[in-house]
Amino acid sequence: MKRLFISLYLLLSLSFLGIGWTLDSLWQKQVEDNDHLDSPLIAFALLLAQQPKPDRQALLDNISKQFLYPLQLFEQNEIALSGDVVLSNNQLVTTTTADKSHELQFIAVGDQVLMAGPIDVDPRGQLRSLFTIFFYLSLAFVALIWVWPLSKDLKTLKKATQNFGEAKWNTRIELNASSQVAPLANTFNDMAQHISDLIENQKHLSNAVSHEIRTPLARLKFALALLPQYCQPKNDEQRTQEFLEEMQLDIKEMETLLQELLTYASLEVQQEPTFEKCELISMTEELTARLTPLSDKPINFHYSMDNMLIMAEPPLVERAIQNLITNAQRYTQTSIELYLSYDERLVFLSVVNDGEAIPEEDQEKLFEPFYRSKSQHIGNKGHGLGLAIIKRIMHRHKGRVNLVSDEDNTSFTLIWPRDHLFVKPKMDV
Repeated sequence: MKRLFISLYLLLSLSFLGIGWTLDSLWQKQVEDNDHLDSPLIAFALLLAQQPKPDRQALLDNISKQFLYPLQLFEQNEIALSGDVVLSNNQLVTTTTADKSHELQFIAVGDQVLMAGPIDVDPRGQLRSLFTIFFYLSLAFVALIWVWPLSKDLKTLKKATQNFGEAKWNTRIELNASSQVAPLANTFNDMAQHISDLIENQKHLSNAVSHEIRTPLARLKFALALLPQYCQPKNDEQRTQEFLEEMQLDIKEMETLLQELLTYASLEVQQEPTFEKCELISMTEELTARLTPLSDKPINFHYSMDNMLIMAEPPLVERAIQNLITNAQRYTQTSIELYLSYDERLVFLSVVNDGEAIPEEDQEKLFEPFYRSKSQHIGNKGHGLGLAIIKRIMHRHKGRVNLVSDEDNTSFTLIWPRDHLFVKPKMDV
């Protein structure tokens, strides 16, 4: 992470420096051309060259008295310039003194040389250099202000991923909302929460399955040990048949458990749901007609509209309603009441039974897989997956399931949002 910070910082700083230096050089070359400032001196040198050589010094002295500008005439052999510099009568040659504080300008005047100076070097040139350095330092500081928090946040992300890789499933990232990588941190937190939930569910399911399947498996092993005794020719055929039917029930119990597990696990897979129009009234009526013969308690369906269409996955919706009805059949005392209604935002389908109240400490946990209330409910032979499956089905449909239980009634309510809902009011006849 330190290498990333250094490389990013150097990249930004050197980029700023290179671009700024290039633009400054172009500006000096193209814009800050000093030829127009040198033109008067070149013109004066040309005018001076037209004068006779003996009169040049007198004219120069006369001008120097009127203008305090240092001008001197020398013979060409008196001037020694470094390098291969050649003087001409239409171009100035500028040099600086040894102390770099003054500059001299030379131009040819016939066979003589006109020297202007020494002239103080423009102090704004040095000041400009200082401003240029300050400008680049400011850019480097701005880059540091931007890069340092980013590097710090990335280091936090790296540490969090390392902790998560070490099976620390509760690892979460906390960053300021203004952080550049805050969306990435939020995505990581969602992923971490989902993975930790999956792992927790897997542990819970594994423990629960081993416990739930142990009982019918033990009965089967015991029955297999006794099977030779029941298969003797002298044994009662009816007792033998009953014994075999009990074995079949144990096998069916395990098959049911496995089927529930597969359903529960399939709902965990994060696939995009395929919604279609689902008519709740006809679906619920068909379910009540099919499930009523399974119990001696009547099922009454109450609604006040001709039809109610929602966008959903019909098999899953049917499974959720069926689970609630069969669950109510285990505990109701007199009848099961179904109520279908809606308001401006939601649609409700309630399944109400008048059985024993569910303790408050159990109401939130009932929707966890394999959890069953500690209260002694008659006919409680389920595996504790039905309500967990309903919860996942409703979550898949962006809805929820609510539970209200008191001494009079226990009500489970399926709630869907009305975003994809079409309701046709019931017509009076």
